[in-house]
Amino acid sequence: MSSTVTPEVRWAQRSSATDPESNFIYLTISVPDVPTSNLKLDLKPTGLVFTGHSDTLKKTYHVELEFYAEIDPSASKVHHTARDVEMKLRKKELDASYWPRLLKEPKKVHFLKTDFDKWVDEDEQHEAAEDDFSNFGGMGGMPGMGGMGGMGGMGGDFGGIDFSKLGGAGLPGGDDDEEDSDDDMPPLEGEGEADKVEEAKDAKETVDTSKEAA
Repeated sequence: MSSTVTPEVRWAQRSSATDPESNFIYLTISVPDVPTSNLKLDLKPTGLVFTGHSDTLKKTYHVELEFYAEIDPSASKVHHTARDVEMKLRKKELDASYWPRLLKEPKKVHFLKTDFDKWVDEDEQHEAAEDDFSNFGGMGGMPGMGGMGGMGGMGGDFGGIDFSKLGGAGLPGGDDDEEDSDDDMPPLEGEGEADKVEEAKDAKETVDTSKEAA
């Protein structure tokens, strides 16, 4: 028998009075091992209802949120990974100021946390790095998603990790490259001259020794 739990929800935001693309809410619902076929998301201008079931963990996740202000569902995007459902929710009203909170009611809820990996202060947001939403899809008619589609597949996406950004760390042959690198380095300044002096000394000693022997 599966249990029903409230998933952890993390959020951050950006704001703009002129650019709709820079005026949005980051929302991540932590629901590990929930396949796309077991997800249902009803996204409305004033809030959302999410339900997802994990067969492996034998858990049903359910959460309902009523937003502080309205969003535009048709301009919002979503990305499904093996661990989370990530959303970029477009704020309906253009405003340079941040929302004071995510939810309409000011009361604190235990499952809602600030996403510090994505959060930047309001006065520093224009200096922040550009966000990558290339993995996010638009809203469409995907079965079982409550009218929400465009979600990435579960299989083999490694939770949305971009391995191209990890560099060569941990790759076979990395240490060999470092060991061999000295072989290709040019001699240090003055090192070649010192070798020539030593060779000249050795040659002179050899000549002196041969004279003594004679």
